[in-house]
Amino acid sequence: MPIATPEVYAEMLEKAKAGSFAYPAINITSSSTITAAIQGFAEAGSDGIIQVSTGGAEYASGSTVKDMVRGAEALAEYAHHVAKGYGVNIALHTDHCPADKLDKYVRPLLAISEERVKNGRDPLFQSHMFDGSAVPLDENLSIAAELLERSSAAKVILEIEVGVVGGEEDGVANEINDQLYSTPEDAIATAKALGVGEKGYYLTALTFGNVHGVYKPGNVKLKPEVLKAAQDAVSKEFGGGDKPFALVFHGGSGSTAEEIGQAVDFGVVKMNIDTDTQYAYTRPVADFMLKNYDGVLKVDGEVGNKKQYDPRAWGKIAEAGMAARVKEACEHLRSAGTSLNG
Repeated sequence: MPIATPEVYAEMLEKAKAGSFAYPAINITSSSTITAAIQGFAEAGSDGIIQVSTGGAEYASGSTVKDMVRGAEALAEYAHHVAKGYGVNIALHTDHCPADKLDKYVRPLLAISEERVKNGRDPLFQSHMFDGSAVPLDENLSIAAELLERSSAAKVILEIEVGVVGGEEDGVANEINDQLYSTPEDAIATAKALGVGEKGYYLTALTFGNVHGVYKPGNVKLKPEVLKAAQDAVSKEFGGGDKPFALVFHGGSGSTAEEIGQAVDFGVVKMNIDTDTQYAYTRPVADFMLKNYDGVLKVDGEVGNKKQYDPRAWGKIAEAGMAARVKEACEHLRSAGTSLNG
């Protein structure tokens, strides 16, 4: 199938919320990781989301060029072509853009989508994330309101973050402390600023102890009940059923099945996975290199074994490893077998 249309993407998200499952959102940085992620979704029979961060986009433009918009465009165009060969719907998303990078990343990409829609085409990306966690809540929501209006006009869904995710990702670092938990008051303020659908569809990343990266058990204190308290507060104040927010789970690598299940039950429709899939991609390559040392290197003046140092040899096993982890994520999040395509 081609990349999901705006209508199909909205249908995916609403089906997930109604059915108490969520889609893995897999960070990608290259054509190879795009292929691996889509392969994993196809093997699981799940629609899915692939996403590119500011750092991933910079890398994709050329590690010495570092042009976020160009890299994101390149990855998106590749995905638009390759996704046609698989039987599931794939949405394209940009991940974690802080306020100081909006003019270098999200706003230029929105301009591209605006032009595409003006010419009768679908947007380049189906959703963009504005990470306003580093600025005061009022400023965060003010910027989000401006972006939501523009995104809706371009048929793009906006994702926002209310609260702070601990750990580090692409240079954005936060301490692990009590600020990692969103409050019902935060949720009500969000609904007042952005509405509950009447101003445009948006995703909300409320924080409930989330931390980027992988930590030993006990170091991260997830409290999924924070999500239910937020949903209940907004539902009481504004209506919209028992799950008015379509929620996003950030910093999900290493979470327990029970924690994931509770979060999904409380309205999470998208769970970001990056660290786990990075490892799943790289680990088979390390194994291959160690086992085929003589063939990969020109040892003692020899020429090596071309069949072993051909990038396709280890690239295939890297993609298979990552695809298997994506399939596993679909099973944990209950999205396996739920593709809109049957």
